[in-house]
Amino acid sequence: MKRAAVILGILSIAVWAEARNSGPAAQQNPPAAGQAAPAQGATAPPTKRPPQAKTQPEFDAYKVAMANTDSAAMEKAATDFATKFPDSEIRLLLYQNAMRLYQTANNAEKTEAMGRKVISLDGENPEALVIVAEVIAERTRDADIDKDQRFAEAIAMAQKATQTVDTDLTMQTGTPQAKIDAAKGYLRSQAYSIIGTIEYKKENYAVAQENLQKSIDAYPSDPDPVVVLRLALALDKQQKYAEALKVATRAVEMSQDSTVIGTTARRERDRLQQLTGAAPSQPQSPPKN
Repeated sequence: MKRAAVILGILSIAVWAEARNSGPAAQQNPPAAGQAAPAQGATAPPTKRPPQAKTQPEFDAYKVAMANTDSAAMEKAATDFATKFPDSEIRLLLYQNAMRLYQTANNAEKTEAMGRKVISLDGENPEALVIVAEVIAERTRDADIDKDQRFAEAIAMAQKATQTVDTDLTMQTGTPQAKIDAAKGYLRSQAYSIIGTIEYKKENYAVAQENLQKSIDAYPSDPDPVVVLRLALALDKQQKYAEALKVATRAVEMSQDSTVIGTTARRERDRLQQLTGAAPSQPQSPPKN
């Protein structure tokens, strides 16, 4: 959750960056933040310009709506704005902010609804694609009649996010490249984690392993212990016990003993030690938060 809070903070700044760039006076479309103009003869991925307001009243109404910090109030403000300005490009930014506020409030149903609003206006938006895919993956149960269709939709969204994150993620002009790379890496990591988790649930363990490893590699500075543990389990299911033990041990080192993840990781490590005949690990110092 620590890394999620940091990245979501960066992405929230991007909304206000888009707000400043969306005023009616904006006439030029500069390169995406953090990307220098390509050198002569070099090629750079095409980037989508931020949404822009067409009139001053539209822009003023947008700023008033964006001042809401309550998720329900933000949703209402976005809906009212869209009713008043039905052709406005910056409707998307209001629904995107409502999506984030609902996510922070752990309201999965509303998070998905606002995310789908964003996707209906911009089907390439990597953040909305990842967030909606994650909600679908988490809320789909084995007993659901439409389980396969929901999983397929979530995978398709996550895969698209890995393709659009370089071209469709708008950041504040002047944002340090390290923060831009971190935001993109985090979204890629989440996208691959979603795919790997779904493939694990479908018992496609080799495919799950591949995508879970991609998730870790996409954000190596702060890997998610849940993903690391899930990778160990995917390896275990393929009877790759020695490799699974190494990964499970890493999950143990990344987690607290008193947590669900920590307890599960230690149970998995101990099981793999018995299977491989490896000596029990020495007790580790509690990880620092």
